[in-house]
Amino acid sequence: MLSYPPDFIKNVYPSLVWQIDTKEKEIFLTFDDGPTPEVTSAVLNLLSKYNAKASFFCLGKNIQENPGLFDEIIAGGHAIGNHTFNHKNGWKNTTTEFLHDVSSFQEVYQSTLFRPPYGRIKASQIKRLKDDYTIVMWSVLSQDYDAKISPEKCAEIACDRWQNGSIIVFHDSVKAKVNMLHALEEVLQKAQREGWRCSALRS
Repeated sequence: MLSYPPDFIKNVYPSLVWQIDTKEKEIFLTFDDGPTPEVTSAVLNLLSKYNAKASFFCLGKNIQENPGLFDEIIAGGHAIGNHTFNHKNGWKNTTTEFLHDVSSFQEVYQSTLFRPPYGRIKASQIKRLKDDYTIVMWSVLSQDYDAKISPEKCAEIACDRWQNGSIIVFHDSVKAKVNMLHALEEVLQKAQREGWRCSALRS
């Protein structure tokens, strides 16, 4: 998957949010797939250390299995987004199946922010969701989940090509933990050094 989505893809799906329209030096850190034991708390500690806010696109099943961690995210003042209940791939499931998984998340927590797992969503699914949800994609995909990428390379990807309103994707998962935590601190240090504010998405 591309770290930086090309303009033609953004033009094909104009109703999806690839970047936030702002004139401020402001970026938006996002975390998919949590809450996850032994990972989420470390993320929250780093965000608190640098006085940063973020958005967590959680899985409904993980919220149910880790309610205490989920409460920690909310207590930290971070935004919550729907990432489906079971991490359904929109390309591999019918629109009915996909929408059911989105709705199942809403039974656990109500959010108008939505990000499709793997970034994969069909036009028919977008059509059904876009009036009720802000469908959030990304400006920068850190590739933290890729074991073939070193923590240093992951940080390089995550710190590159910032603009006002950039949306950066990390993963709140065991698989991504080493790369993600290294890259996240590099991002937070750069933001602090260069005067960028890390904000939560607004629904």
